[in-house]
Amino acid sequence: MTRTFKIFAKELRDYFVSPIAYIVICIFLLITGWFFFSTFFIYNQANLRTFFTLLPVVFSFVIPAVTMRLFAEELHSGSYEMLLTLPVKLSDVVVGKFLAGAAFASLMLVPTLSYAVSISFIGDLDWGPVAGGYLGAVLLGAAYSAVGVFASSLTRNQIVAFITGMVICFSLTLFDKIAIFFPAAIVGVFTQIAAGYHFENISKGILDTRDVLYFFSVIFVFLYGAHLVMQEKR
Repeated sequence: MTRTFKIFAKELRDYFVSPIAYIVICIFLLITGWFFFSTFFIYNQANLRTFFTLLPVVFSFVIPAVTMRLFAEELHSGSYEMLLTLPVKLSDVVVGKFLAGAAFASLMLVPTLSYAVSISFIGDLDWGPVAGGYLGAVLLGAAYSAVGVFASSLTRNQIVAFITGMVICFSLTLFDKIAIFFPAAIVGVFTQIAAGYHFENISKGILDTRDVLYFFSVIFVFLYGAHLVMQEKR
């Protein structure tokens, strides 16, 4: 755990010593803030439903941009070989990098709490769905961070890692939306593997263990995949 925490702390610190973190956070807040407040007064409802509806799609683009460098940068620069000489396990490296990406995704959400506070002054805000929405957002951010770690482990090119992660995340977001184009027998399968479907359930304030288990399963599968890929590169 100590080795994992040291890698986590290093990776999280690296985010904030470069302008990338601040650029990504600003873009994230501009996009979510614009779409949320541009429709808020149209619907005239004191809730964050629009924000949470938009969030999976925004995360599909933003989080791969955050995680694309985690392995790709080290593979490109050759520093990964030096990392292997240190007394750390590959699992420590994978988990540490994942935790840094997931923590950064969670930190991006902190400024958006001002949306909820602002609405509470305007109308009678139901805090139950808001709490559920943010819990779902943290789980969604962690799952997409695991996808990003996996995508970054596949290539030395950060742009390729970004595109790969974005395609996977975007697909997970929209699986339930495109299920209607497939035979009825497999519609349920597409719905169950869709991150957007499970996130939507939690964002309504409905905490179902099946939805939580889904996100932890996605995290495990993609981190295990990243571990296998990096093991082959050794």
